[in-house]
Amino acid sequence: MGVAGPFPGHAAGPPVPVMDRDEADRALARLGAEHEAIETSLLALQDHAGRRLLEGADLTGVTKERWASTDQAITLLWGYFDAYAGALAQARAVRARRRYPNRDDLVALTELLRGQGVTVAHAAARPDPSIAGPARLSERFTLEELVARMNELYARSLDMVVASDSVWSALPARIDLLAAELHRTRSLAHSVGVRPGEHPAGDDLEAITHELATLRVQVISDPLAFWLPGPGSSAPGGGRPDTARYDRAARALDDVRREIEAVLAVRQDAEQRLVQLRDVLSRADRTLTEARSARGEVLAKIAASEVPAVSGPATVLQERLAAASEYRRHAQWHRLSPLLETLEREAEEELLRARESLTAVTAPLAVRAELRGRLDAYKAKVARHGLAEDPLLIERYDAARRMLWSAPCDLRVAGQAVLRYQEAAAELLSQRRAPGPEDRR
Repeated sequence: MGVAGPFPGHAAGPPVPVMDRDEADRALARLGAEHEAIETSLLALQDHAGRRLLEGADLTGVTKERWASTDQAITLLWGYFDAYAGALAQARAVRARRRYPNRDDLVALTELLRGQGVTVAHAAARPDPSIAGPARLSERFTLEELVARMNELYARSLDMVVASDSVWSALPARIDLLAAELHRTRSLAHSVGVRPGEHPAGDDLEAITHELATLRVQVISDPLAFWLPGPGSSAPGGGRPDTARYDRAARALDDVRREIEAVLAVRQDAEQRLVQLRDVLSRADRTLTEARSARGEVLAKIAASEVPAVSGPATVLQERLAAASEYRRHAQWHRLSPLLETLEREAEEELLRARESLTAVTAPLAVRAELRGRLDAYKAKVARHGLAEDPLLIERYDAARRMLWSAPCDLRVAGQAVLRYQEAAAELLSQRRAPGPEDRR
């Protein structure tokens, strides 16, 4: 692509000091080592797996634009390298003329090694101005300038190739693995009746399937769209693949998998859970029946007391329990799973309400029982102190007893009668108490 030759003069710049033999030999050795390093790097770039993939891929978007520029830069790199190699070969030929070069030889070596003696023509492929500067038919460089230009183009080209290869190495394989897991999850979902349009998890599986298929196509055709350059990194390929969309799809699949596992768990223990539900609802019904019976007793035995009404059996829950049994019979596990969870919660709430209703209904009976117990306790106490035959206590005890053991019982009046008996007993006991050890029984 390029031709090289000695620059005939230094009209474009100040004169360059003529090199001596040792300087020329050192410069040739250094440039020779650079030539080998550049050739090795260019060959490695030429054989890079990412570059070969870029050449054969049907690219789109930013990767297509960047690869067009990079491919042109790689072609230009080889042209620069040919010119560099030609100039180095010519300088070696001048140095090989004689063991001790004369002044003419040293002037020629100086012009080749330090002057702008390398001309690169761009007739074969006119490069993008962003790659080789303003568009010109040829360029003239010193060997050091040419090496700097090649290093710049090489770094830019390698960065693009490495970034694309990194994305291709990371994402498609992970997408394929996730797609395989998705396929297994879909098969499992279908086996328990989780299908699109029938269960939210089925719709989620369809969305994840479409997202993974779209993501894979985009990653293959435009890998640089999924590349995050590293902050402040100047090394080629500094950065990492952008896995945000893949990570979202993986999390969504995990959520669906947990939902499917919950449905599977329902299939395994559905019968036991249905039996437990029937037992809870049966206990709630028995408790409500007991509360209704107790309410009738309270209304018959307790006067002037507000007794709350008792609700009927939970027929709606029984109907939904029958529907759950039908779902199990027809293996509609995806419908049974949420229904069982709701029924279990509502059945426990129904049992709690039944117990609270029984407690509220029987509260007057509990109050009467407490008053009876208190009255008998004080009677026993005064009997221990020899006051059982006291006329006042007998009178007040009989009055309180008639009220508590008659039906209907007025709890307010009976409570006042018990209080009067307690007060009379306490007054007589205080009068009978003599100095000495106190009976604490």
